Amino acid sequence: MSQTANSVLLLNILGQDRIGLSSELFSVIESLDVKILDIGQSVIHDQVSQGIMLSIPSSSETIQQQLEEKADTMGLSIRMREISLEDYASWVEQQGQDRYTLTLLTREVSAEEIARVTAVTAEQGLNIHDIVRLSGRLPLNTPVTNDTKSSIEFALQGKPKNVEAMRANFLKIASELDVDIAIQQDDAYRRSRRLVCFDMDSTLIKAEVIDELAKRAGVGDQVAQITEKAMQGEIDFTESFTQRMALLEGLSEEVLQDIAENLPIMEGAETLIRNLNAYGFKTAILSGGFNYFGHYLKKKLGIDHVHANTLEIVNGKLTGRVIHPVVDGNRKAFLLKQIAESEGLKPQQVIAVGDGANDLPMLSVAGLGIAFRAKPLVRESAKQSMSTHGLDGILYLLGFKDKDIERAI
Repeated sequence: MSQTANSVLLLNILGQDRIGLSSELFSVIESLDVKILDIGQSVIHDQVSQGIMLSIPSSSETIQQQLEEKADTMGLSIRMREISLEDYASWVEQQGQDRYTLTLLTREVSAEEIARVTAVTAEQGLNIHDIVRLSGRLPLNTPVTNDTKSSIEFALQGKPKNVEAMRANFLKIASELDVDIAIQQDDAYRRSRRLVCFDMDSTLIKAEVIDELAKRAGVGDQVAQITEKAMQGEIDFTESFTQRMALLEGLSEEVLQDIAENLPIMEGAETLIRNLNAYGFKTAILSGGFNYFGHYLKKKLGIDHVHANTLEIVNGKLTGRVIHPVVDGNRKAFLLKQIAESEGLKPQQVIAVGDGANDLPMLSVAGLGIAFRAKPLVRESAKQSMSTHGLDGILYLLGFKDKDIERAI
């Protein structure tokens, strides 16, 4: 093959993986008059695939022959292709393209899931640059249960043609296949998020505390109906809160401790917070519920900040009022920004997680807002949604692999 000075050669190397393979190969390359422009490698099972892009001089036939001979002695297959200088220059310019990270969360990865997700990315003009499995590999014939977790991460390049249409398509696929699909811009903020703010009721815990209080007061059905309307966004949170609190007047404060000690923790919450703490994240509860229970969870789970409503208690009984200001949706957003500032962070470095309409303001100001097992209105309005996995699935959205995650016992 005749080539001009400073040509570009792309090597594709395939074969059996083993320790020392790259060392052997590059011991030959280092002796040649070449410059390494790019390199990448992946291994599936025991097979390695390596790509190397070289800048080579005009006298390249000897270089190619030496590489072919070395690959043959190592039992590798090597394919070499010249890249035109124009194509190389165009490829270099693509480094400025927008980048996105798409995370697929499911119980067991299927070809249909990947086919449908990648069809949307292709339709939107996004090129898949890399694919990585975040979850651990499972033995053959492992039964799929509610504890089974699988996650694949796709690195994408390009600019979506229609972001809203793309989100709508992903929501449709997620609903039909019972998976979660999250797509985030892969920028410096995604890699530097350090604060996670949680709603409490139906997010960190599998209950609405005000409903539990209402059951003890004998007004459970009435309060549950108002709660549901508020979470669906049918009535203003502050108005609904006032109505529900009034129904609790006269309830003994003695029931608070019993309810707190029996709060059902959300699936994956302990694993998530244990790992966030281990990796230096700060955490906060921003809740329209009550401080009493928020501080109980703070101690139990290891939360850094708690902001919730304070019950007014007189002579050992609830008055049916709270001490102002009420923590509603707008105050949650305000508190998120306030805590971020106190921690030296920007809102873009914050993750917010919630399920109700009153969580939407904080989900919208956070760099990553996640509607967790949320009502339809919230799922459609939030930047991301998650329903398939427990809260520990958020670790996959942060790029954690199973080998990095310490599971709660």
